[in-house]
Amino acid sequence: MFARRYLPSISSLLALEALDRLGSASAAAAELNLTQGAISRQLQVLEGQLGVPLLIRDKNRLRLTPAALDFVTEARRALSRLAEASLSLRANPTGGALNLAILPAFGMHWLAPRLARFARAHPEVTVNLSTRLKPFDFAATNFDAAIHYGREDWPGVHYLKLMDEDLAAVAAPALLPQPLTSAAQILTLPLLQLQSRPGDWSRWLAHHGQPPSRPPSMQFDHFATMIQAAIHGMGAALIPTFLLDSALAESRLLPAFGPAIAAHGAYYLTYPATTTPRTPLTSFRHWLLQDLP
Repeated sequence: MFARRYLPSISSLLALEALDRLGSASAAAAELNLTQGAISRQLQVLEGQLGVPLLIRDKNRLRLTPAALDFVTEARRALSRLAEASLSLRANPTGGALNLAILPAFGMHWLAPRLARFARAHPEVTVNLSTRLKPFDFAATNFDAAIHYGREDWPGVHYLKLMDEDLAAVAAPALLPQPLTSAAQILTLPLLQLQSRPGDWSRWLAHHGQPPSRPPSMQFDHFATMIQAAIHGMGAALIPTFLLDSALAESRLLPAFGPAIAAHGAYYLTYPATTTPRTPLTSFRHWLLQDLP
């Protein structure tokens, strides 16, 4: 699969990476517990193997050529991925790890309760969760898959639809002593808005027969903080109904006007279309297919 003659030794790559990061052969030697002579030999071996000069020798100082600076950036990523793979193997020597990027609110309220069932069904898989709010380049990360909200507009990925979403306009009792009698009255209240969904209020107004507009609003990056702001009377908010059960049941939030409306997007499991899914992801995807309504 690889042309072996183009695969440098780890020792040579570590020497080049340390020289670039630390700025001198002596500092690289100290970090790698080698002599300066050993560092120089590793770099010479690397230049010979690749067939191109990597270093500018300026008196007693070594500097990387512009081409070598580009090369070491890619080499650093490769070394990082290799280290992550080793850590994953050590953490789960009997199976595999599934590295999943999630949206915070969806991950906590929809995914987390299901993960316990997945763990019982697939004890050989360790699920590692990290938060990502926007689409990203899978090739530049170690993620196997991601939860995406929106439409099928993330290029280069496969989609598995998990859930549609409905949005309800809500506010705290202190801000809303009685329900509004028209949708237009929502504009008399301070409004709260998720940064990643700038058109939600416009769509809500249009759904209720009002001229679509993007009214001024306080911005939030997470639903969790926006819900707390709404509960404390800072403004009316459009919140997914699956996040509102307890707040509505305890009357910490009240419906502002009308029923919930369909959101602009849905939630998907996404994973790269250009690579074969690893076994942990295949197990997770098949399990989700069985668990979905």
